[in-house]
Amino acid sequence: MRPTSATSFALGVDIGGTFTDIALLDRASKRIVAGKSLTDYEDFARGVIACVKNTLAGNGVAVGAVQAVVHGTTLATNALIQRRGARTALVVTQGFRDVLETARGTRYDIFDLDIELPEPLVPRARVFEVEERIDCEGRVVKPLAREDVRRLARKLAADGIESVAVCFFHAYANPAHEQEVGRILAEAAPGLAVSLSSDVVPAIGEYDRVTTTVANVYLQPVVRGYLERLSRALAQIGVSRPPMIIASDGGTMSCETAARFPVRLIESGPAGGAIAAAHFGRRAGLDRVIGFDMGGTTAKICIIDDFEPEHATEFEAARIARFAKGSGLPLKVPAIEMIEIGAGGGSIAHIDRAGLLKVGPESAGAAPGPACYGFGGDKPTVTDADLCLGYLDPAFFLGGSMPLDKARAESAIAHGIAKPLRLDSTRAAWGIHDVVNNNMARAAKIHCMERGKDPRLYTLVAFGGAGPIHAYRIAQVLGVPQVLYPAHAGIMSSVGFLIAQPSFEFVRSYETPLSAGRVGRIRKLFIEMEREGRAQLHSAGVAAKEITTRRELGLRYRGQAFVLYIPAPEAKSPADFLSRVERAFLAEYRKRYHRTNPGVPLEIVTLRSLVAGPRPSLVIAAPRANGGTRALKGARPVYMPERKRFVRCPVYDRYALTGRFTGPAVVEERESTVVIGIGASARVDDGGNLLVTLPRGRNGAGRR
Repeated sequence: MRPTSATSFALGVDIGGTFTDIALLDRASKRIVAGKSLTDYEDFARGVIACVKNTLAGNGVAVGAVQAVVHGTTLATNALIQRRGARTALVVTQGFRDVLETARGTRYDIFDLDIELPEPLVPRARVFEVEERIDCEGRVVKPLAREDVRRLARKLAADGIESVAVCFFHAYANPAHEQEVGRILAEAAPGLAVSLSSDVVPAIGEYDRVTTTVANVYLQPVVRGYLERLSRALAQIGVSRPPMIIASDGGTMSCETAARFPVRLIESGPAGGAIAAAHFGRRAGLDRVIGFDMGGTTAKICIIDDFEPEHATEFEAARIARFAKGSGLPLKVPAIEMIEIGAGGGSIAHIDRAGLLKVGPESAGAAPGPACYGFGGDKPTVTDADLCLGYLDPAFFLGGSMPLDKARAESAIAHGIAKPLRLDSTRAAWGIHDVVNNNMARAAKIHCMERGKDPRLYTLVAFGGAGPIHAYRIAQVLGVPQVLYPAHAGIMSSVGFLIAQPSFEFVRSYETPLSAGRVGRIRKLFIEMEREGRAQLHSAGVAAKEITTRRELGLRYRGQAFVLYIPAPEAKSPADFLSRVERAFLAEYRKRYHRTNPGVPLEIVTLRSLVAGPRPSLVIAAPRANGGTRALKGARPVYMPERKRFVRCPVYDRYALTGRFTGPAVVEERESTVVIGIGASARVDDGGNLLVTLPRGRNGAGRR
């Protein structure tokens, strides 16, 4: 990259479990270059700054030319998992002190007599009751005991409390008491971080509302401190604009908004990958894709139909049993719907008590990392197996900047797996590779089946540092006919950050029978949400004329627990509005469940509004090699399960590759490596993306 003095740049920065990734976009040439370094767990901000400086210096880019930074981080997730948030208290309505312990009263495993339930972020000793009561219609039943609140504020400050969550019964219907408590706390104890449930998640569902508000304020001091340090550090090295932060739903927000609502950052990194998968699917004309993101610690899978990732209104964080729904903290915030598997390049292989080979979910992470990194790790990992199978070139990992030690990898696999199972080293390495592939494929199948999707009708979009190595074999197991490998696959989440649009989603509960729905009240609530959203986007630098809104209604049949969302229609009259809503709900319900329930009345439960700025019109130019570079780099022995042996396999330079070719093949770029099986056909499109079609038959996509 040779920037001119007039060139401006944008940075996408993603902190992952093993590596910190940077996508540096030259806005003039539309070309991207990558930066990658091991994640600095001692100081995330320091690690980001070091990676930014190295990437800019390595490409001859002046810091002052950087005009935008979009950032995603695992900080909030790690703080929840490791319980490293603020010392937090909870203030509730009198009589509801046990809301966190009571939870939902369910067990995620009814057969486990020694079941371990998630520990609340706030112990019961720090939950305080206040005399007040509001009913579900928003009417004050019992006034707020203000003097009790003032005494409590002084006690909290004296006890060293750093954060306070205020969650009153039915506060979504009338926030007045919560707001008054917020004012009293600000006056009596101005150093406290305070979150009100009526601000964070003003929606029905008492337990979810409390856990979400508690998690938000538990994370506030940690996230706010990090974002302030990062913003200052970027400014000190000469970046003129503060970073934008990506949220779990794929939108971006200002640092100020992110610090106020840190609970919305839990899945920020993976969201970038889903956005990128949708973008590259659109560019390739593929309207049904499965995003597959495999990094150093985890793998994520996301279904994308009609170029839009599936969205959810809630998810779980910090699960005790990683894949057991109900074993984590439920968070009622918008997020891109995806499943996470404890399978990454650093996933550790081991033998369980039954003598079976298992891989993950424990990971070697960035420190000590896989054995082949040479940083002290001695346990066999997926990356060690991939190296021993010939899928990775030890001299070209990260473009040669981080050589791998194959002897250490072979030793770790021999001592940890091969000798105990009495296998040769190659079979042990393939066993690790195959087990982790089947783990991911099985999770993907379940994720698809739960949504009524047939993976055989989709294209797999593979990215992440380890994703392109494993995607071909996973596609075989799933019966997926083709795999798309985008250019810059190893830093794809960072690329997705540059495509994300500024946005914020609001939810308000408004429970009423559809027939009695007050259309004027509905419109008023939408206007209130959109007014706040416009203010937030304006603070992030979005012009008023560029802001758009999308309104949705959440409805259900009376007596049901879950809602379906439909677009709020434009109508000439209240009667026409309600009629259009009913028809739209019935059509969506029939599409989802292939039936309706005649005679059962409908009710409105929730209003949802998405306030968004313009989506960046990012067109990424195809990567290119330096002049004179040949596509064929050479050949090396690579293990092919079709032959059950090593096969001498051509190795191509991704940046110089054009046209069509057939497998077996290995295609290398600096941040990732593509492994293609025997008999597959591959071609490079105009955008530099690699599309591989699997052969049909016993070992190909056509098997049933």
